[in-house]
Amino acid sequence: MIRDISEKIKYIGADDPDIDLFESQYVVPDGMCYNSYVILDDKIAVMDTIDRRKTDEWFDNLDKVLNGRTPDYLIISHMEPDHAYNIQKAAEKYPEMKLVGNDKTFKMFPQFFTLDIKDRAVTVKEGETITLGTHSLTFYMAPMVHWPEVMVTYEANEKILFSADGFGKFGVIDAEPDDWACEARRYYFNIVGKYGAQVQALLKKAAKLDIQTICPLHGPILTENLGYYIGLYDTWSKYEPEDDGIFIAHASVHGNTKEAAEKLYEILKSKTDKPVVITDLTRSDLHEAIEDAFRYSKMIMLAPTYDGGIFPVANDFLYHLKIKTYRNRKVAIVENGSWAPMAGKVMREYFEGMKDVEISPVTVTIRSAVSEETVKQLEELADSML
Repeated sequence: MIRDISEKIKYIGADDPDIDLFESQYVVPDGMCYNSYVILDDKIAVMDTIDRRKTDEWFDNLDKVLNGRTPDYLIISHMEPDHAYNIQKAAEKYPEMKLVGNDKTFKMFPQFFTLDIKDRAVTVKEGETITLGTHSLTFYMAPMVHWPEVMVTYEANEKILFSADGFGKFGVIDAEPDDWACEARRYYFNIVGKYGAQVQALLKKAAKLDIQTICPLHGPILTENLGYYIGLYDTWSKYEPEDDGIFIAHASVHGNTKEAAEKLYEILKSKTDKPVVITDLTRSDLHEAIEDAFRYSKMIMLAPTYDGGIFPVANDFLYHLKIKTYRNRKVAIVENGSWAPMAGKVMREYFEGMKDVEISPVTVTIRSAVSEETVKQLEELADSML
């Protein structure tokens, strides 16, 4: 699709409503969009290409916007294939076009492409500027947000930040604005979340710029209430809870641990007005569960013993929390085991390996089915988390 960002800046990206899994792992019920932009001035800059799934649409959009002109620059923000796949095709179509990236971009380039670009590569450094006419592009390095070669671009005339994967979200370009935080949060913590320190470094650079519009490589173009979006990124990248509440994550083989989780949910709802959210890890999207774990200030984990350890889906959840740098939270543990409970030990080892995670002194062990004694212990555990 083509749309106006302004008179001289055009959107030439594409929606992908039919994709089932983004990056072959993230469920995207509302599809995905791959964003690309063109700046039309005395010189023309194309801001990234898009995924191979939409190659033909992207070239059609680009041809229409160029209207017979030839681009002078292709800005390469990120080498991941959902943005960079069409670089070689575009470079071959426009042999006079220069390719703009940083040193890490061009070191990575031959891993993806066979094109000889030694006379066409323009290597930029932190704070360097390319002038197109009335528009100018200044480049800021954003390593590990979320690949090492990532950079963002600031256009000073119209005060636009081309933010690469920053401020991206799942879904097509025209998703309802009210839905931004939910899918942006799931996108952030699962894709970028490990690199909070690097996001903080980028936010400090962005704070010095007068930004009126944010153009990400995924998700809607942001033009209003930018403080809201930037504020969320600041909270997320500091690993601070977004909401003071309790997230109950549970997994169950035959339903007994699930029964305990639902009882605990009832107990907590009767004791507090703060949000209490419950998720069955065996039947919900893993990445939504990770999103909720990071969203709330406290988490209670319930899981059964399995093969002398912990039920696999619960282990997978804890593994993902660990690699995404789960921290600054209070947690509690409920285990189940019919003869040799071990799930609690596994959960504790995971949490003890995370930074600034406080573990409740109250741990509940269920012996198969929920009993009156179990309920009393759940009451005690609930009190320890309030």
